[in-house]
Amino acid sequence: MRITGPDSFRVLHIDSDFPVLTTADDVNDILGATWGENIALIAIPVAQLDTEFFRLSSRLAGDILQKFVNYRARVAIIGDISAHVAQSDALRDFVWESNRGEQVWFLDDEAALATRLG
Repeated sequence: MRITGPDSFRVLHIDSDFPVLTTADDVNDILGATWGENIALIAIPVAQLDTEFFRLSSRLAGDILQKFVNYRARVAIIGDISAHVAQSDALRDFVWESNRGEQVWFLDDEAALATRLG
């Protein structure tokens, strides 16, 4: 994990050496890393999410994202999920709705994150 940004808006980036998130309990380590660090947003690469995350009927996405929301942690899922979205209208709608808000974003890459943050 690494932290970027000014003290006023720090982003915790989850690196590829972090274990893949397969349950909502896996979020605890991430939340623990934010404690006392003034983290404004957590950036999670798509590769760090179990593929079941993108099958909404598995409830994994809801469980993981709800845990972040409960702790008021903003999250950006970073990476290409077009193959998953092409297979599911529900996921496409979920991503669209999420990106309209401020709590959870799905972004193609780090450049898109930088643009979104302004």
